[in-house]
Amino acid sequence: MIDEAVPEARGVSDRAPADRTASRTVAVWDLPLRLWHWALAASILAAWFTPTVYDTLHRIVGYTVLGLLAFRLVWGLWGSRYSRFRMVGVRLRAAPGYLWNLRRGITGRYIGLNPAGTSMLVALLLSIAVSAITGALSVTVTFFGIWWIEDTHAYASDAVIVLVVVHVLGVVLMGLLQRENLIRAMFTGRKRIRHHN
Repeated sequence: MIDEAVPEARGVSDRAPADRTASRTVAVWDLPLRLWHWALAASILAAWFTPTVYDTLHRIVGYTVLGLLAFRLVWGLWGSRYSRFRMVGVRLRAAPGYLWNLRRGITGRYIGLNPAGTSMLVALLLSIAVSAITGALSVTVTFFGIWWIEDTHAYASDAVIVLVVVHVLGVVLMGLLQRENLIRAMFTGRKRIRHHN
């Protein structure tokens, strides 16, 4: 199992536990990242239900997604520790072995994203980027009505929804396997750390 080093002095709750089973927590996802995550989730949901019926709103949401993607790229370079992309390559290389072990319930312990979560992050960001960029191109004079732009936008948008469903199922599965509420962690920004005796 893999454990990331967790700083004891910073970010760890030092409140006395209410009982012996209570675990300490560490700050993982900062407020800008959490706001980005939920804004992107809301935007994707809005985009999915608005094409052809509410075109103006669909376009606004699409441009919002482009702005959110730009923010995430910047935050991936200069954000807080668990927001940065510095471990993406390492985690992507570890993903096949991680998924193989996951079949047997071996999850390891990652404070930030595990290799499967990192793979999902990359897949989602790429498919969302393709969907948003082709959507923006399809309303320009140059690319309006071009079949491959429209088809790419449609396929990428469908891929985003499939990946979102897999992402949510993965979060629920990991939460059950590790006995941790990962959805709450994305609201609070804190995850529990293993208690060492």
